[in-house]
Amino acid sequence: MGESDNIIKEIIPRYVNKYTGSLNPPSAHKLIYDSSSETLEPVYFWILDFLRKTGANVEKLVDNFASSPGGGHFGDMMGRQSQMQQEASRVLATVNTILKGVINLIYDIKEFKIRLSHYIESKSANPNVRQAALLALKQIWMDKVDIQRGQGSINAMSSGNLQFITLRDSFMMVNSVKDVENLDLNDRVKRVLKPRVQEFFEWKIRSEQELRKRFEVEKIYLKSQVSALKLNARWAKPYLKAANQLAQNETLSNNAGMVTMFNTIMLQLDLMAVYGAIDVPDLCAQSPPELPREFKSMKKLREIYPVIFLDFNFRGIPNKYNQHYTFGGRVEVNFKAFGLTKDELILIRYKLEENDLSESLKLVQGMTDDSLMQIQADIEDIFEDDIKDEIEVNDSNPFSALFSLLIPQRKTEKIDKSKEYEKNVLDYYKKNKKLKSDNYAEEYIRNYSEAFAMNRCFNVYDKYKKAHGMETFPYGGDDNEVSVPTTAPERFFNFK
Repeated sequence: MGESDNIIKEIIPRYVNKYTGSLNPPSAHKLIYDSSSETLEPVYFWILDFLRKTGANVEKLVDNFASSPGGGHFGDMMGRQSQMQQEASRVLATVNTILKGVINLIYDIKEFKIRLSHYIESKSANPNVRQAALLALKQIWMDKVDIQRGQGSINAMSSGNLQFITLRDSFMMVNSVKDVENLDLNDRVKRVLKPRVQEFFEWKIRSEQELRKRFEVEKIYLKSQVSALKLNARWAKPYLKAANQLAQNETLSNNAGMVTMFNTIMLQLDLMAVYGAIDVPDLCAQSPPELPREFKSMKKLREIYPVIFLDFNFRGIPNKYNQHYTFGGRVEVNFKAFGLTKDELILIRYKLEENDLSESLKLVQGMTDDSLMQIQADIEDIFEDDIKDEIEVNDSNPFSALFSLLIPQRKTEKIDKSKEYEKNVLDYYKKNKKLKSDNYAEEYIRNYSEAFAMNRCFNVYDKYKKAHGMETFPYGGDDNEVSVPTTAPERFFNFK
């Protein structure tokens, strides 16, 4: 039983036999092809190409393998996996180093913004705000610049033996050199205070210029580091994915057909072929109608799709040819037809993706995507002015547009309707542990979808056997007909 079978059993009770608990699809066929001298790839690609020609959108759901430890294929795969793991570890070390640097840069830039806010507010039209900002800058100047004079600093002269007690308060009070003359101070204090006030205002102008330059340089460097972080994350993911794909499946390794010292390989492939949703208005408008005409006026009917699941189970003997392997042996193909709603398809894909996301991919996602999500608000706040400028100025230069990719972009708040629908379906399932049940019209349409899928499923199975000279029905099977949905009492009493 494939992984997709277990998921269908979990989320769609109608396809489960209530007595045995096994999967009970509307239609199922099995094809077995055994040839040690012929390769197995043509079987897979013939069915895949035929499904696509019939209009199906084919998705690969599961791709697992296992080889016997005593065979040469096992050693080659383990060597390739080890190489991928080493490359992934090297790139992840770089990602970790860059991420630490990004965090430090963010906190440095936030400190610069706080410092710059004092300079901006010192030019405010509000006198209270302007005075508070100027006092903050004076305090910074005394703590960072004037303190280097030692005993000659304002703090030392105000509290030391020189007895310049009023010097500090006077310095904090004046707003220009001219204000010094208006203070009620002796000439001795004024002679010390004037050059200090003049020096402070000169420092204020020059320090603001230097701080703004440093702020812009740090922002540019942060942009490059964030871009480097994303780039290295993209480099790491293929290595981790390849290492995960080259890992052997434990379930297949424990199969009875896998003997340690034999030269054997086992493959498991699951495909899902999805046809277009049933077009209810078109089928109702046909003459005679294939669906009741009343369905045409019904609103909010869920989309229902004919779906075919194919499980390929290979057991082969790997033969090395140059740098590659060819596989001959036995293949078993199981064809199963279903009619599935859009909600069920969303949940099946979600469950498979949840199972397929390995710990290694979760690791790199946590080191990059999740980490960036935590600091995204800080990054957006830092680049807020740049984003506003980009919105106001429409630059049509293709080269500048190319380099703008290096700037972290603010995500638009437009909600994709399809993503919103998927989220609602998943939230409903997580809350209720089941999907919404079908109404009468949806169950009728599902039956039509099942009949369509059954016909296509048999068509693939039958055409393959005829194309390869196997025994099959000489004229093909009759098309399946749509059955009217029955109620629970009717099914219990076996009413027709």
